[in-house]
Amino acid sequence: MSGISVRMRCGALVAAVALAACGGGVKYRPVSDLPVRVGKPYSVRGVTYVPAADPRYDYLGYASWYGHESGSQTANGERFVPKAVTAAHTTLPLPSYVEVTSLETGRTILVRVNDRGPFAGRGRIIDLSRGAAEQLGIRATGHAPVRVRVVEPPEKDRRKLREGKEAPERPTVDDRALANLRAQLDAQGR
Repeated sequence: MSGISVRMRCGALVAAVALAACGGGVKYRPVSDLPVRVGKPYSVRGVTYVPAADPRYDYLGYASWYGHESGSQTANGERFVPKAVTAAHTTLPLPSYVEVTSLETGRTILVRVNDRGPFAGRGRIIDLSRGAAEQLGIRATGHAPVRVRVVEPPEKDRRKLREGKEAPERPTVDDRALANLRAQLDAQGR
């Protein structure tokens, strides 16, 4: 072996070790729907949250979005990918699947919940990834009134979301139903 070849291999080895060190030793969980983790109660900023499975979860509130934490570890151990269609929720099992409907446009999307949050903002019930906010059409506004409900989507839609892609949009909610949902949200005083 020539001296140049040895130096190139040594240089490649040094670069590989340096890159591994930059990862900080974080081991990310593979993106998978199993196992589903409910989790123990936890407190953030003096508020205690009690995770629980709730197949009838159907709430009105506000969504915001986040996306600057690229590469961070989500609460279920996966790598956070801002362009993926994911979300953070305070109590739903990880992962869960929810339909998120914009109460402004009626647009409804399917989202995979794999993180915890939101922990700030009155009435906020879900934090969407940048990809989810773009698909729902709320990225420019930063937050929006929404309906969030747990669903059991078909495996083909789950697979798309696990791969970081958008699942097909759900049917749009008609104007009359939207007006009713907005009135319910207003009545909640949020």
